[in-house]
Amino acid sequence: MSRQQPPGQHHPSAQRARAALHPWGRKRMLALAALTAAGMALTAAWRPARAGDQMVIRTMGPVSYVCGGVAEDERTEMAGLEKNFNMGILFTQGSNGEFLSDVAVRLLRDEQEVAAFRATGPRCLIRAPEGSYNIEASYKGQTKTIKIGTGSRDAQLRW
Repeated sequence: MSRQQPPGQHHPSAQRARAALHPWGRKRMLALAALTAAGMALTAAWRPARAGDQMVIRTMGPVSYVCGGVAEDERTEMAGLEKNFNMGILFTQGSNGEFLSDVAVRLLRDEQEVAAFRATGPRCLIRAPEGSYNIEASYKGQTKTIKIGTGSRDAQLRW
């Protein structure tokens, strides 16, 4: 007497027979799938960083910002984005103006913090409501402050 399988399920011997009929077989198919996944992971890990991967426009309350500008392509992209922002600041160090990143930034208006973020590149573009702001930036424990107003895109803090 033969036993019927529920719809959608196949008898195990039928599955083995199908796998055996396949030119690669089940074990080879699994090995190929594992190698493909490993190759894709390595490709993602070894590909060079693109400017767009790092330069993300973020919003915090009424303030939006984007930071970047280390590589030439990032500086070009930042220049293209500048028209959408009403403030800009550059973080440098030393007499040669070497670019800085990983700077802790606080944007204050009337003594109240309106945004806080970590600059992932030397240049940050900021869009904020019209007015004057204090930018308080800390790098390696040393804090610098500058007062800028909307419309100012060439502010610089140098350590």
